[in-house]
Amino acid sequence: MRPPAGKRKFVSEAVEETIAGVSEQIADIELAWLFANCFPNTLDTTVSFRTINGNADTFVITGDIEAMWLRDSSAQVWPYLPLARKEKKLQQLLAGVIHRHNACILIDPYANAFNDGPKGSTWKNDITDMKPELHERKWEIDSLCYPIRLAYHYWKAANDRAPLDAAWREAILLTLKTFREQQRKTGQGPYRFQRRTEVQTDTLAGGGYGRPAKPVGLICSMFRPSDDSTVFPYLVPSNFFAVVSLRQAAELLTQIHHDQETATQCRALADEVESALREYAVVIHAKFGRILPYEIDGYGNYYCIDDGNVPSLLSLPYIDVVGPGDPLYLNTRGFVLS
Repeated sequence: MRPPAGKRKFVSEAVEETIAGVSEQIADIELAWLFANCFPNTLDTTVSFRTINGNADTFVITGDIEAMWLRDSSAQVWPYLPLARKEKKLQQLLAGVIHRHNACILIDPYANAFNDGPKGSTWKNDITDMKPELHERKWEIDSLCYPIRLAYHYWKAANDRAPLDAAWREAILLTLKTFREQQRKTGQGPYRFQRRTEVQTDTLAGGGYGRPAKPVGLICSMFRPSDDSTVFPYLVPSNFFAVVSLRQAAELLTQIHHDQETATQCRALADEVESALREYAVVIHAKFGRILPYEIDGYGNYYCIDDGNVPSLLSLPYIDVVGPGDPLYLNTRGFVLS
């Protein structure tokens, strides 16, 4: 059930109108009830909306944990983007998520989850560069892709460039720097992570740097979007996601900031990663032919699975990597669903 009206975190007239309109078109009463409860759940239960230094600021907890994941928060507010032009209040809430993303990335681009202020964390003793503003510091490529995706599509949906300000540009510069560091062309880079745990997927091998990878132009991701550690450092769907996100960032840098130099750097990195994916991230499966593996190391080792969270191999059309009819995707999809 939805919380009582007086206990809802944020109320949007556009969302309420959508619930009423869509529910009327659903013949199954239980399905209509389910939609009416689920569609507004992010607004009802997870958002804290305020103004900081004159800018909208929206903190979005992940649901069961009082912390904000860059990935989760982007996905949680995603369904409201088509309504952004209908209601200024809702538009400001979405802009506030982008402002908060910018602030989080500037605190630490390697962190995946943040506190609402310097509150410390259960994971404060992880062997990594923890800060009191961080909830968890698991390096995942998609943590820097999702904020770009949200900003880009917010700009398209709302026709509003206000949250894509100087801080947003600084966050993009830091994203670009981080992606390059994690190509690990000249060393292991600044990020390492270990946790004292019996759960293998919650820590990293190799003294906290993960398993070896050959520098081929791809970006290392030490954790998956499920927050589980990778087996091989080159997470294929996340590298594809980075290609799309870098090109979206380049378009925004060009159109809004007239920053051709950084836009060119974003496009060049996207091209490099895409080229490496073509060369190293296609394998031959005995039954399904040419498919994409989930993880590789550049040495020829690969891992053919898929993960439940996005980006995944199954979700590549959803994140605008390929069309749903792409032959390589269809083969991969066949494998994943087999």
